[in-house]
Amino acid sequence: MKAAILIGGRGTRLRPFTLDAPKPLLPVLNRPFLEYQFQVLRAHGVREAVLCTSYRASDFRRVFGDGRRLGLKLRYARERLPLGTGGALKNAEPFLRDGTALVLNGDVLNAFDLSAFLRFHRSRRAEISIALTRVKDPTQYGLVLTDDKGRVRRFLEKPSWDEVESNAINAGAYLFEPGAFDHIPPGKTYSLERGLFPERLAAGATLAGWIAPGYWIDIGTVDKYLQVHLDILEGRAPFKPGESARPLKGLSPARVVSGPGVRIAPFARFGGAVSLGRGVSVGRGAQLSDCVVLDGVRIGDGARLERCVVGARARVGTHAVLGPGAALAGGSRVGDYSLL
Repeated sequence: MKAAILIGGRGTRLRPFTLDAPKPLLPVLNRPFLEYQFQVLRAHGVREAVLCTSYRASDFRRVFGDGRRLGLKLRYARERLPLGTGGALKNAEPFLRDGTALVLNGDVLNAFDLSAFLRFHRSRRAEISIALTRVKDPTQYGLVLTDDKGRVRRFLEKPSWDEVESNAINAGAYLFEPGAFDHIPPGKTYSLERGLFPERLAAGATLAGWIAPGYWIDIGTVDKYLQVHLDILEGRAPFKPGESARPLKGLSPARVVSGPGVRIAPFARFGGAVSLGRGVSVGRGAQLSDCVVLDGVRIGDGARLERCVVGARARVGTHAVLGPGAALAGGSRVGDYSLL
C-alpha cells in the first residue's frame, strides 16, 4: 500500500508561524510535525509516500529529500496553483494507481491502526473508506453518518445541535481503490469532502466509515499546535520526542525537553510541560509553564510564559509576561515589563 499526504495548504489558521514554514514542517518537540506521521506509516508497512505540495513546495524536498533517512521512498506531486484536496490527489494519481492507496491530510496527527483500517476497507468491498473519530463538539466538523455495517449513508457539514445524530467526524484519513480516481476531474480545483464523497454516495458507490480508536488531533490552530506538544510530553499521545529534544533533569514534576545549545540561567523555574528549541536562552528567575519556545529565542530575566507559543528568534524582554493564548511571531520582540 502506498500513501499520499495532502500538504498543499497555506495554514492560515496557524499564522504567524506558517509565514516562516509550511504547517507540516513546523517543529513538534524539535522535529518536523510530518515525521510523526511517517513514523505511523512505517509501523504499518508503508514504505512509499507521495507528498502533494503547493505552498512553499521546495521546503519539503529540502527537509526530507528522497526519504531514505526516514525509512521511506518519497515522491513529490506539486500543484502550480492550489487545486483543493481532490485536485491535489488527482495530480498525484500517476504514483498511486497500482493498488489501494492511503490518503492522509497533512495537518492531522493520528495513531490509528492503519492495518486494521485496511482490513475493514477490504471486508466492506468499498470504493472509498473514511476513517472517523469521535469528538465532544461535532458542530464544528463534518459528520459522517453510517449504518450498523459501517456503510456511509449521509454527510452533514457543521450541523446545529438539533441536527446531530452522531459525534463521528471525518478524521482526514482515507482508503481509495484505483477506480475512484476516475471520478475526480483533472486540472481543476475540487474537494474530496464536498465534491467526490457525496457525489459517489449519490451515484450508488460503496463508501464505508471506520470508527478509528487511537489518538487524533488537528494542529490547524495555535491552541492545537500547543496541545500536541503537551499531549506527547504528558503521555496522552503515543509518540516520543526526537533525538534533538532531550529531557532536562532535576525538574520533576515538570516535563521539559530541550534542543542542543540551550542555556538556562540560575533560578529559572519550569512547570507543567515545556518544549525548548535549539539555542534557546532562558534568563535568570524566568518562569515557564505549559509553553512552546522555538529555536533561537531569548527570554529575559524574570519573564513569565504560560500556555503560549514563541516563534523562532523572538525576544522576550526582562519581566515581560506572555499569558495563555499568546502567539509571538518569529523574529519579533516583546519589550521589558510588557504584558501579552
